[in-house]
Amino acid sequence: MIASYHEAFMAYLTEQTATKEPASLYAPTQYILQLGGKRIRPLLALMAADAVQGSFEEALPAALAVEIFHNFSLVHDDIMDEAPLRRGKPTVHEKWDVNTAILSGDVMLVNAYQCLNVYPPELFSALTPLFSLTAQQVCEGQQYDMDFPLQESVSQEAYLHMIKFKTAVLLGCSLQMGAMVGGLSKEESQAFYDFGIQLGLAFQLQDDYLDAFGDPETFGKQVGGDIIENKKTLLYLLALENGTQEEKTVLSTLFSSSSSNQEEKVERVKAIFKSTKADEKIQALIKDYTDQALKTVEDFSIPSEKKAVFTAFAKELMERKL
Repeated sequence: MIASYHEAFMAYLTEQTATKEPASLYAPTQYILQLGGKRIRPLLALMAADAVQGSFEEALPAALAVEIFHNFSLVHDDIMDEAPLRRGKPTVHEKWDVNTAILSGDVMLVNAYQCLNVYPPELFSALTPLFSLTAQQVCEGQQYDMDFPLQESVSQEAYLHMIKFKTAVLLGCSLQMGAMVGGLSKEESQAFYDFGIQLGLAFQLQDDYLDAFGDPETFGKQVGGDIIENKKTLLYLLALENGTQEEKTVLSTLFSSSSSNQEEKVERVKAIFKSTKADEKIQALIKDYTDQALKTVEDFSIPSEKKAVFTAFAKELMERKL
């Protein structure tokens, strides 16, 4: 079922993002959209529509809207982070230049909204406020993420709020828009949104954990990348909260500068994460959010047999070791 969603979505994406002029504006948008990725967000939109309506084709425009918006945010995030690679390939601003990346990202944001123009006025007027609020929250989440390194301390609540806005709300939006295209009202589809929020939080915390403790052979990114970049993820915050005074001092020192021996820095920080049980605590949180997501599935206004699809998807997603 997921494979059929993916195949249909990729065909629709290719058809809708055909070459336009000027090529210097649209070639970068095609490039980033074809780089791959898990396509979780559009798949969730199609899953929700299919579960409600028994077909997913009408949700393809909404699915494309969230995927284009997601990739727009990646283009601009990569500029802000000065990232050289995205999914193992040069980022847009590296392959072209910063000005091109900014403008191509801008037109992607416009294109994301244009995807929703195909829907009748009543549905369009229901979808756009949800999509607009989500877009605003994603930008706010990115700003929080940029602000954290400049702050002396960051609370766990603030960190969870940041990843909710930066990551989880777009999953929630994808699911709710799919359910609304399928025929549910905004109120009736709220459980789909809530499922996406819980799953998104679990997914991002899992990503934080795997960044430090993932298998280097399968992770797909540099293990310890967050540590090298001095990112104050929840692992760091938990270790700082539960560590001894000596561990806190070492951790703060290591995260306040760039180390010439990155491998040693990563290993020292990971040792503190383990000694303070930050690794165990974050895994417990991941399980809690996953369990909450699975519980929310019971509130979906769909037949029981269709609920199993979402339960299986969530479990498979959270069992990843990559």
